[in-house]
Amino acid sequence: MKKPLILVTNDDGIHAPGIRNLVEAVKELGEVVVLAPDQPQSGQGHAITLEHPIKLREEHIFEDVIAYSCSGTPVDCVKLAKNVIWKDREIDLCVSGINHGSNASINIIYSGTMSAAMEASLEGIDSIGFSLLDYSYDADFEAAKYYAKEISKKALEKAFEKCKLLNVNIPKLTLEEIKGIKVCRQGDGYWVEDFQEGSDPRGRNYYWLTGKFINKEKGNESDIWALENGYISIVPSGHDLTIHPAINTMKYLEDIK
Repeated sequence: MKKPLILVTNDDGIHAPGIRNLVEAVKELGEVVVLAPDQPQSGQGHAITLEHPIKLREEHIFEDVIAYSCSGTPVDCVKLAKNVIWKDREIDLCVSGINHGSNASINIIYSGTMSAAMEASLEGIDSIGFSLLDYSYDADFEAAKYYAKEISKKALEKAFEKCKLLNVNIPKLTLEEIKGIKVCRQGDGYWVEDFQEGSDPRGRNYYWLTGKFINKEKGNESDIWALENGYISIVPSGHDLTIHPAINTMKYLEDIK
């Protein structure tokens, strides 16, 4: 039987430890190909490149795996994979990550990792974004690698129903410490921004974005709760940003002439 084609991408760049671990996690599940940014693209969200040409470069950094780097964004990578490099092939699964840091709750909006997976899902491809709650370059990926393989294996065995995109976050715990998996909803939270001000050597002001995440959750059904309590969170995600219950409450706006 023909092996399934698995596209691997990320937003931390093709040389990041996370993508190397993800390639190793899924390489036994099918024919793995890689197209990832040539440099870190964290926080790019669903940005695409319009103002200048995108450059592709073949890479030889993964053993027995065809790989390319891209001068564009994570979403550009998926678009080029689908419409240029493997345009004559059907991509069976897209996996993005393993991201260094959380993409739970509202972070999915900003995440290049999740936007790459979301772009693939828009193309009708079952897609998974994997994130590890450890920002360290030398993070321990043992547990994330194990669960990335097992979740991807299940995805290939059974097509997704009702959605095409999973947001998977893995706590900073050992394989033995993780309690299991919770399929749950996106948690309610937001960021309070803080810009650190400074001056460059020429005396020009600059501003460096930092911030604090505020958790508004009180229940035990969200990805935030799952992660705080030692579980891997899986949130079935989509593209419809409509607040459906608000449609009827906003009908008064139709009276405007």
